[in-house]
Amino acid sequence: MAKDKKMVESITSMEEDFAQWYTDVVRKAELCDYASVKGCMVIKPAGYALWENIQKELDRRFKETGVENVYMPLFIPESLLEKEKDHVEGFAPEVAWVTHGGLEPLAERLCVRPTSETLFCDFYSKDVQSHRDLPKLYNQWCSVVRWEKTTRPFLRSREFLWQEGHTAHATAEEAQERTIMMLNVYADFCEEFLAIPVIKGQKTEKEKFAGAEATYTIESLMHDGKALQSGTSHNFGDGFAKAFGIQYTARDNTLQYVHQTSWGMTTRMIGAIIMVHGDDSGLVLPPLVAPTQVMVVPIRQDAEGVLDQAVELMNTLKAAGIRAKIDDTDKSPGWKFAEQEMRGIPIRVEIGPKDLEAGQCVLVRRDTREKQTVTFTELADTCGALLTTIQKDMYDRARKHRDEHIWDARDYAEFCDIADNKPGFIRAMWCGEEACENKIKEETTVTSRCMPFEQERLSETCVCCGKPAKKLVYWGKAY
Repeated sequence: MAKDKKMVESITSMEEDFAQWYTDVVRKAELCDYASVKGCMVIKPAGYALWENIQKELDRRFKETGVENVYMPLFIPESLLEKEKDHVEGFAPEVAWVTHGGLEPLAERLCVRPTSETLFCDFYSKDVQSHRDLPKLYNQWCSVVRWEKTTRPFLRSREFLWQEGHTAHATAEEAQERTIMMLNVYADFCEEFLAIPVIKGQKTEKEKFAGAEATYTIESLMHDGKALQSGTSHNFGDGFAKAFGIQYTARDNTLQYVHQTSWGMTTRMIGAIIMVHGDDSGLVLPPLVAPTQVMVVPIRQDAEGVLDQAVELMNTLKAAGIRAKIDDTDKSPGWKFAEQEMRGIPIRVEIGPKDLEAGQCVLVRRDTREKQTVTFTELADTCGALLTTIQKDMYDRARKHRDEHIWDARDYAEFCDIADNKPGFIRAMWCGEEACENKIKEETTVTSRCMPFEQERLSETCVCCGKPAKKLVYWGKAY
């Protein structure tokens, strides 16, 4: 048995060192590996399967709102990137440049896309002519490059996978409606599919996207009490349209500028799944996103009939629409159990010689480790219902943890004490001045996460300076 526990013992306890625990889980669950380019990662099959499920579900939800997929080039000419001043200044420190084509220097440097606003704008300036061409509801699935100084697998890497939506509308009202619509798509996806509760709100001027009129965000809380920006949606107004000359002929024959939005979600959501739901044995995957929902583990599979029955159970589960596999390797049962727990598979089905005689098998939940015995004929229905229960229970636990780690601060001393001693979100009133944001960040390492849509008044004064308060803000230390 000592050998069987070796896998779990190699994971650092999350209470001892959360950052090392995270790295251990990523490595032992074989989600990704380090690449020869510093700050980049190789996403392995187990990690990419998670991304495929995220991508498939998000894509379905996007298309239900009328969005179509397109693809833009990887490279952006420097002159194109510089057309929108705020945008280029915001991304300049993170841009990677191509200076040569083969052995010849390029006449103009090419930026490896950190995001594709300028490419879409250049395209729209040629493709949009009339009000009949609008709206344009486009999304692309691609990778982007941002030359980050500090990296961590999935959470922050120099190249990562994402989707970026870019839409163009005839009116400001339509653009704002789309901006909030896509934020709600992200929020529903996180809560319903990933079992991760979120807080929706608007970013402050300091934290908004470079070149946007307004940025909206969903913020989630990790197990260690740090926040993770999990998806953003931006209203660009007509600023990019004026910079790129994107005009259309309105119904009254006047020339008007379009109003644009942009919204994105990335592979960092795999990191969020790990840090919200994982435990000291490894991953705990919500059933809806889990590549394998049920693993059948034959015990003493050399015994007559055991392996055949295990295969039959797997096929029964598959026929019921459940993503099931069988572990028929020659590893010991204890090792198999530890491995399936490490990989976070929601349900394990155990079957041995005695189970075969009794016409039953044992189900083990990954999230609670509860066991139950069911007959072969009951297996598919029981697993289907249990997967639904696990999904709901995981969301409820994550929400309970989140809610238990939200603290209210009414003055600066209380704010600083919470920041030092109580991990989680801090709710506090703010005057709207960037100077207070900067002071809080410098003195506590806490940043503004969002101004929630559901506003309350905890007090009448700013938690930092004591001036009249304008907004309730969620603050937190963040990844």
